[in-house]
Amino acid sequence: MEKKQLDWANIGFGYMPTDARYVSNFKDGAWDDGVITADANVTLNECACVFQYAQTCFEGLKAYTTEDGHIVCFRPDLNASRMADSARRLEMPVFPEDKFVDAVCQVVKANQAWVPPYGSGATLYIRPYMMGTNAVIGVKPASEYQFRMFVTPVGPYFKGGAKPLTITVSDFDRAAPHGTGHIKAGLNYAMSLHASITAHSNGFDENMFLDPQSRTKVEETGGANFIFITKDGTFVTPKSDSILPSITRRSLMIVAEKYLDMKVEHREVYFDELKDFAECGLCGTAAVISPVGKINDHGKEICFPSGMNEMGPVIQKLYDTLTGIQMGHIEDKEGWVKTIC
Repeated sequence: MEKKQLDWANIGFGYMPTDARYVSNFKDGAWDDGVITADANVTLNECACVFQYAQTCFEGLKAYTTEDGHIVCFRPDLNASRMADSARRLEMPVFPEDKFVDAVCQVVKANQAWVPPYGSGATLYIRPYMMGTNAVIGVKPASEYQFRMFVTPVGPYFKGGAKPLTITVSDFDRAAPHGTGHIKAGLNYAMSLHASITAHSNGFDENMFLDPQSRTKVEETGGANFIFITKDGTFVTPKSDSILPSITRRSLMIVAEKYLDMKVEHREVYFDELKDFAECGLCGTAAVISPVGKINDHGKEICFPSGMNEMGPVIQKLYDTLTGIQMGHIEDKEGWVKTIC
């Protein structure tokens, strides 16, 4: 299939409508078969539950072209599983996990012309989401839902390379103890917007949220998990019931242990430990790993030895190995890469 004539290397990271998207509706206790449609618009009643009580969740994953010309996706089964967890917590019907993966394949195949070519630095971002659609005025879950999945080509998250970020310790809490921090609910991201804008207005790239109960332990940013490298080369990542279980972070833990023979620790990370780490990064679907060079704690700076010019050497190895698996340059020992076409 002939590709769209786009300046793939300069398309940026934003929404661009494509030819097709997937839609399935839940009514009378069951999901319908789902369809591929050209219609990018959603029409809902003014009293739809999603507008009144924010009953919505979403996912994010990517498809990309490998060097041998195949279009592949990375671990879509985990996105399906995580969305099922989100739905259960929000009293929404679970979209069947096998249908989720099938929908990924359908919508990517229907938009093959929009999948960026190998070597362009761009990928096809896939956004599945679900919402309560019927009118609800009393505080209760909806009885009807819509599951949708659209795609959009996106450029590299960081133009000109991933320069180390400067982040700030936030005075706001991202999630409440025993709340919804561990699921991908839209309301979590709405909660983080004010904190994010505040950080940006003060000259910082991102926030570091601490645990809301004691404010002594590192949790995550508004949209990424933390990873740390100790001076003796141990991979450390925070553990908390309030942290979203990042698929990238879980994959990096396996990459560190099985591909790079590193010691891996998934545990509580106390803020006063940070001065002793050699490297720090944020991990997620969009950029894989974003290096962090400096943390500002109300005027006190913690500077990592890896510096402010480039990724630290260990985080660079982790990045190269994971992206190498995704692109087919390194053997996929775990069966993570799903070939779509």
